Amino acid sequence: MEAKAEARYIRVSPQKARLVVDLIRGQQAGQAITLLRTTNKRIAPTVEKVLKSAIANAQNRSEDVDVDRLYVSEAYVHEGPRMKRIRPAPMGRAYRYQRRMAHIVVKVAEKE
Repeated sequence: MEAKAEARYIRVSPQKARLVVDLIRGQQAGQAITLLRTTNKRIAPTVEKVLKSAIANAQNRSEDVDVDRLYVSEAYVHEGPRMKRIRPAPMGRAYRYQRRMAHIVVKVAEKE
């Protein structure tokens, strides 16, 4: 049994989000939540929220799920759309830059 949760259009670069998501892949669900609470990254609370949502989805899907046996089976980050912005530069020029977004997906499954 597998349950999934997804957070889309999160205003953080996917590269930065992957640093945190890579920490919890394959971990027990409770251990992953503890790890995210102690991680000193801005995206960590968002990833924790997605993980808790995946755990809640597993409980809603089947009532005989043992939460203590859940583990993070899959966790990955996809790139979302980019916002193109312009920064004023000297001598009337303009520098373009992109604000990146991420889609975070976390799947939990029960260990046999």
